[in-house]
Amino acid sequence: MQQLITKRHFLILLSLLLITPLGLFSKVYAGIGQEWINGYSGDILYEIFWCLVIFWFFPTKKAITIIPLGVFLITSMIEVSQLWFSHVPEVIRSTIIWRLILGSTFVWWDFPHYAIGCFLGWLLLYQLDKIPR
Repeated sequence: MQQLITKRHFLILLSLLLITPLGLFSKVYAGIGQEWINGYSGDILYEIFWCLVIFWFFPTKKAITIIPLGVFLITSMIEVSQLWFSHVPEVIRSTIIWRLILGSTFVWWDFPHYAIGCFLGWLLLYQLDKIPR
């Protein structure tokens, strides 16, 4: 009988269950390093989150490199598109869902954090790939 969930999928799920609350908490954290944590640590966790979600569905060796590159490209395009979000009504842009998925404003400093997140995502996918199915 086939296993319902593989060891790899279990670890992906466990990672997602750790990263998701950390990412959400980073937006409300108050304490040492609050400005960086509120503004940028979530960017890193967001990239790792999407790498894991996609790897859940495409857990191949080839995907280990393609996924982080694709996540970086797409999130960078979303960041650049924020330059045009001013045309979207404020009532929509101020919702928590909009801000969590698409961000609120364009910030150049987000790009290095996206790169760090994708690199860490790549490392995590590489390690997860070593786990037998």
